[in-house]
Amino acid sequence: MDVQAYLRRINYRGEVAPTAATLRELHRTHLLAVPFENLDIHLGRPILLDQKSLFDKIVTRRRGGFCYELNGLFALLLRDLGFDVTLLGAGVARADGSFGPDFDHLTLLVNGPSAEPAALDLQSEVWLADVGFGDSFREPLRFVEAIEQEQDSRAYRLDRDGAHFTLMQRDGAGWEPQYRFTLQPHVQAEYADMCHYHQTSPESSFTRKRVCTLATPAGRITLSDLALIVTAHGERTEQILPDDSAFQTALYEHFGVDLALG
Repeated sequence: MDVQAYLRRINYRGEVAPTAATLRELHRTHLLAVPFENLDIHLGRPILLDQKSLFDKIVTRRRGGFCYELNGLFALLLRDLGFDVTLLGAGVARADGSFGPDFDHLTLLVNGPSAEPAALDLQSEVWLADVGFGDSFREPLRFVEAIEQEQDSRAYRLDRDGAHFTLMQRDGAGWEPQYRFTLQPHVQAEYADMCHYHQTSPESSFTRKRVCTLATPAGRITLSDLALIVTAHGERTEQILPDDSAFQTALYEHFGVDLALG
């Protein structure tokens, strides 16, 4: 993989040694540069999870993607830089209190070089990293149970129930679960069936509407079908775009996405 091209894509100019400081800055810059989006699903374009396809889409064509793409390629970057990365399968929290199936979401466990996932000491400097969950934590979370980790106006916590860990988020509505996972390591191919499901099933939220969203230094900007939503310093504004031409223009102006490039 062309690591330098990837680093340019995310506007990263810092050190590349596999340290906690490097991981934090890579994570933050990635979220500020690469949008979470499902546009290919609504264009009828298949989403492929091999390294060549992911690099071409996210780096060369300057697109975004969803968890299997964003975290999948980010894991490859981290490994090339010397981090130890484990792919984890997660079930996303539902409104009724249940969780989605395994592989509903791909998230990452990250340590320094040469760590063995099965022998990780979870009280040491191990991190939960996730650049593919939309509006979530901007810097990786220390993988320590039951401590509150504040970021901006939110806090996060990892709760444990046997083999399962649940990522909890606190904002104005109080503590709510985000997703649940175990430490079972996986490989990218194991996510293929759920990736296909989210591209094709009418039950998947990804097939119901177009979404493109990106963190900004002041908040977040989102296109949700024809709604352009901007949050800055806690203030939210929403504008309904008149047509698809305006949608395409907004994609390019706010996210750098040109669908004509593929």
